Amino acid sequence: MIHSPDPLFPPIQPYRSGRLAVDDLHSLYWEECGNPQGVPVLFLHGGPGAGLSPRHRQFFDPACYRIVLFDQRGAGQSTPLGEVRQNTTPLLIDDIERLGVLMGIEQWLVFGGSWGSTLALAYGQAHPERCTGFILRGIFLCTRPEIDWFLNGIRWIFPKEHAAFVAHIPPAERGDLLQAFGRRLFGDDPQERERAARAWSRYEGSCLYLLPHPEVADQFGSDAVALGVGRLEAHYFLHQAFLADDQLIDNVGRIAHLPAVIIQGRYDVVCPALSAWRLHQAWPQASFQMVEDAGHAAFEPGIATALVAATERFKRTRTL
Repeated sequence: MIHSPDPLFPPIQPYRSGRLAVDDLHSLYWEECGNPQGVPVLFLHGGPGAGLSPRHRQFFDPACYRIVLFDQRGAGQSTPLGEVRQNTTPLLIDDIERLGVLMGIEQWLVFGGSWGSTLALAYGQAHPERCTGFILRGIFLCTRPEIDWFLNGIRWIFPKEHAAFVAHIPPAERGDLLQAFGRRLFGDDPQERERAARAWSRYEGSCLYLLPHPEVADQFGSDAVALGVGRLEAHYFLHQAFLADDQLIDNVGRIAHLPAVIIQGRYDVVCPALSAWRLHQAWPQASFQMVEDAGHAAFEPGIATALVAATERFKRTRTL
């Protein structure tokens, strides 16, 4: 398949940004870009804990969209970085509601990939009246099989990267990698926490693309990213994202009346395609697009092209 060299809109700067104190511990960074009078769209980043990139602003036509982005609890420029206390899916949903009130937005299009798709579904099912539709990419439902795949199954495709991941855990503890990493990520030794977080985050960053992108693995291994990704992903996995078994599939009926597009990379190893397919089977009204030459990352050329096409269709019609 042939894709345009860069399907994204040109870089833009926020016209407004700030911080929102959501409790006595967490303060969230937020920003608005594009057209203050435009169609409101909420961008939900992945991870949990991965935070924002300036490129995330570029999926949307800035002349037509009022683009709202924020770093979730413990991620990016929100503080404290990597903090897992008072950090649950229901609290993140509450944060989104508080952000909407702060901005005077009653309804918005919800855009999320990977963990962002998890949070988008959970938010939409809790507050369907706030949503005009959904653009979802690299679907992750945070079920036990998906968590097990991330920790153990990826080794079938990325054996070298998985070996580097588990090298930080003694062989006797490798039977339960999640608990083993949890002991290190949430223990009392700050150096051990940082080593475990870098190992976890670099592992994920090494598996995001169809073709190798070592610079992405290096970025995920940096302190600014690793502490958020490593600690928050392990925290949410240990609690199955504070969701009931298959909650996001069981509650699709709450949002099935809303327009949606599901975009999935065929060779997504981080969030394999079965989850996107299961979501589409439960939500047949949603548009479903399999990108045949892509892995997981939103910036894979085919996925980025599909995401921009989706935001363009919503801009014109508000439906799909």
